[in-house]
Amino acid sequence: MTQIALNQDRTTAARRLQAERLIGPAALREAQALRYRVFSAEFDAKLKGAEQGLDMDDYDSHCSHIGVRDLSSGELVATTRLLDHQAAAGLGRFYSEEEFSLHGLRHLEGPVLEIGRTCVAPAYRNGATIAVLWSELAEVLNQGGYRYLMGCASIPMQDGGMQAQAIMQRLRERHLCTEHLRAEPKTPLPVLEVPGNVIAQMPPLLKAYMRLGAKVCGEPCWDRDFQVADVFILLKRDELCPRYARHFKAAV
Repeated sequence: MTQIALNQDRTTAARRLQAERLIGPAALREAQALRYRVFSAEFDAKLKGAEQGLDMDDYDSHCSHIGVRDLSSGELVATTRLLDHQAAAGLGRFYSEEEFSLHGLRHLEGPVLEIGRTCVAPAYRNGATIAVLWSELAEVLNQGGYRYLMGCASIPMQDGGMQAQAIMQRLRERHLCTEHLRAEPKTPLPVLEVPGNVIAQMPPLLKAYMRLGAKVCGEPCWDRDFQVADVFILLKRDELCPRYARHFKAAV
């Protein structure tokens, strides 16, 4: 089911946002172009396809893609891609396994869906946009009967890792859980002493995952191509935070 929301705030005119499945080569290129604009501008990432203004890799053709479109402009303003356990088995791995050794993954009870490459255009980074995207994700979870959602959320490393280390201190205290799965980074972050006065601003996507009830399954991995620290998260569908589960009401 397509989700539509009306978004209005003090700085923008009313927007009609619609979630959709991105099907076919043209829609995929739209998603890849949005990813390129966001990742190249914010992380100065080394992207395959950059010469075409795209972020593309070998996983895209094996994933399903969803997005959010502004019906007023026709612009795709948010996107994410999804790789399920069956497609990952055909590939021989999940994307996250390039960065982490995932101990316990094969013993998870129930189907698994991996989320990745999530991005939102800067002017649309608000609760309404992510709620529409989450609603479409909920439809996918429901239709596939997935029990677990997993993936990576990124923390910028342009400061050498100080923010990432400070954020990880908070995550270890409140959200660390390796009961179901333990993620061991293949490239750990450099060791840093974090001063007590560092103010750690958690990235919006990572914060959204934590509010949903996701758990961090280990220490982060240093992704040098994207210049970010990737935190591996696992969300068990029946442990969704009740306050935010309304975005996933079709999936619980």
